[in-house]
Amino acid sequence: MSHFGSIFLWVIYPYAMLLSFVFGTIIRFTFFHAGITAVSSEMLEKRKLMVGSLVFHVGIILAFFGHILGILIPKSWTAFFGISDEMYHLVGSLMMGSGAGLLALAGIIILTYRRFTNARVFITSSWTDLVVDVALLITIALGLASTLSSPFMPNFDYRSTLSVWARSLFYLQPKWQLMAGVPLIYKIHVICGFAIFGFFPYTRLVHALTLPWQYIFRRYIVYRRRPRRS
Repeated sequence: MSHFGSIFLWVIYPYAMLLSFVFGTIIRFTFFHAGITAVSSEMLEKRKLMVGSLVFHVGIILAFFGHILGILIPKSWTAFFGISDEMYHLVGSLMMGSGAGLLALAGIIILTYRRFTNARVFITSSWTDLVVDVALLITIALGLASTLSSPFMPNFDYRSTLSVWARSLFYLQPKWQLMAGVPLIYKIHVICGFAIFGFFPYTRLVHALTLPWQYIFRRYIVYRRRPRRS
């Protein structure tokens, strides 16, 4: 890959997608807040939706926090607590990562199959709904394949290359040279992942940011029985 191509993919492109995520979300919540909804199609088909949605959300939440921990926690921190690289990769990456990936993949397969095969659901879906489902399916499949193929890449350590590069983006000192030795399947997974972040605010995925936190902090509602008239 050319020098400019590497800088574009591992410096310009990630920042463009992150800026799109941040400013797109601000604009969506400021000017188009009324249009933020999951647009449920439960009335059209319920069984596959319930199973697929539950499995997908559990898997994708676990996978998301697994990515955060894998990227933000340096090797020196786990070594300080006596966690060897072998134990980290076996328990954290292979066992927990594969489990979360399998759940997320199973869920998105059910949801994508439902959207494309159920005539009523398909007709009421927008083109962004179809693209998002396919994009999530591809990205999750690539992530799971990357995790399962890691034992067959003994000379590659994502914690000293890909993770360091990802952290360097937040330091505003991107070490794009570290991505040169990253296997292709990891690179494609990263590119697809950033694409989802970039288009996140313009799809129904943005509803994930509208968790009803006010219910946690609001006062209790006291109901009193209306006294009977004598």
